Amino acid sequence: MANAKVIQAKQDAVDVVTGKLQNSISTVVADYRGLNVSQVTELRKQLREAGVDFQVLKNTLLRRATAAAELTDLDAVLTGPTAIAFSETDAVVAAKILNDFAKKNDALKLKGGVVEGRVIDADQLKALAELPSREGLLSMLLSVLQAPIRNFALAVKAVAEKEEQSA
Repeated sequence: MANAKVIQAKQDAVDVVTGKLQNSISTVVADYRGLNVSQVTELRKQLREAGVDFQVLKNTLLRRATAAAELTDLDAVLTGPTAIAFSETDAVVAAKILNDFAKKNDALKLKGGVVEGRVIDADQLKALAELPSREGLLSMLLSVLQAPIRNFALAVKAVAEKEEQSA
């Protein structure tokens, strides 16, 4: 009977991770080997403040969850100690925080991840992390959209000033 309870508990854990893989906009897989307790605590704090769920999971459990979520391409990076970050609200935030932390702490290595259902490697993950935030991108877009209007307003003002001077 104890075995049935253990098997059920493991299956429940796989189901939870499968749900997180399916529901998260982005998932980042990292190797945390070499980080001390205070570093891991600081990383967890930063991720929690951003609304990112960060867990250390066994690779066998993750492989079963990726099979259930039809993301078996991610299995290639599930070697060694594995920490995984799930973000359900922002595609970039988990990658950005982990990448910034990895720059300061050489022990943290990004392995790969999933963004909007597509498996990506570590290089693509780093490129994603280097993108400006959503707010930054919207600000850039707004600036680009305002430029023609601003230039037109300046031209009208210059014409009006010229008209005043000649009158």
